[in-house]
Amino acid sequence: MYLKSIHLRQFRNYKDQKVEFTAAKTILVGNNAQGKSNLLEAVELLATLRSHRMARDRDLVQEGEEIAQINASLERKAGVSDLTLSFRRNGRRSVALNGESVRRQMDFLGILNAVEFSSLDLDLVRGGPEGRRSWLDTLLIQLEPVYAHILQQYNQVLRQRNAYLKSTQDSALSTQHSEQLAVWDAQLATTGTRVIRRRERAIQRLAPIATKWHSIISGSTEILEIKYAPSVPLGENYPQEVQQAFLEKIQQRAVAELRQGTTLVGPHRDEVELIINQTPARQYGSQGQQRTLVLALKLAELQLIEEVVGEAPLLLLDDVLAELDLYRQNQLLDAIQDRFQTLITTTHLGSFDSQWLNSSQILLVKSGEISLPNPIC
Repeated sequence: MYLKSIHLRQFRNYKDQKVEFTAAKTILVGNNAQGKSNLLEAVELLATLRSHRMARDRDLVQEGEEIAQINASLERKAGVSDLTLSFRRNGRRSVALNGESVRRQMDFLGILNAVEFSSLDLDLVRGGPEGRRSWLDTLLIQLEPVYAHILQQYNQVLRQRNAYLKSTQDSALSTQHSEQLAVWDAQLATTGTRVIRRRERAIQRLAPIATKWHSIISGSTEILEIKYAPSVPLGENYPQEVQQAFLEKIQQRAVAELRQGTTLVGPHRDEVELIINQTPARQYGSQGQQRTLVLALKLAELQLIEEVVGEAPLLLLDDVLAELDLYRQNQLLDAIQDRFQTLITTTHLGSFDSQWLNSSQILLVKSGEISLPNPIC
């Protein structure tokens, strides 16, 4: 797939900016806080309807405006698609495909696929489990767009169950309360099982690819393992078995949940374990080794999405080369070549050799305006 153009209106610090992409690699150069990351965020939103920056929709709309819009032209094997994503300050979104409104946002997913790699991703290893769950969920949305709806259903049940637990906190649990809670338990187990089984399946597919990349980058000196560790026993991973185990685990934690007024069992409590040489990666080695792991994960994401959707996704590199040493930079750049359309942000061009620079489109970004560099006389 190839992103031909993107047009940003009142989005972040862009008032009205259109960019035509003319090469497989585009390097966006500029000082910090000029808008380079904002452009990559726009592409990420078109791919996943999510932002790794965890922004609220109203934060995406330029100050003083009521609506922001991202429009893009995407070429795939099946033809060219025109994508439109609109944000309103009141929080309402709308999406359109080829000029026609799309009622279910889920139907907008899977048209554009992209993998984002930013300096924030280094927290995948050293950060808490919430970041790893979010990373896995974002990948799953691209592999299986219906997962966005499944995750939304689970989160809605979770919010409602938590609200009910909060309302009954510290009070005697009557028969009526027990019956109402049993209804929420059943819904939580049903929706949660769908999330758990898909996460486990995704990790099973991703893990061997990431392990292979990690071995290549580390020179076969380290062995990477990735495991999904749900708070509910998976057993044989059959839906009925997982659901039953879910309900049993809820019963085991019932007293603690009532006391704390929150749900303690479910995929919102799960972990993705990253293990190097049989030691948790968070406790293992240097920053360089942790960066090798994240780089392996990102290359595995690219490969898995390409295998599943049948086309190479876009790669978005947000100021990440500065975070990698020269060896890991070269590993990444060699893996990319022209196989993936790549958008790269950087504050200077020193990280790129002449061959890369000569084959790349270079754009200057300053104060929300994008321009071509002045030709060298």
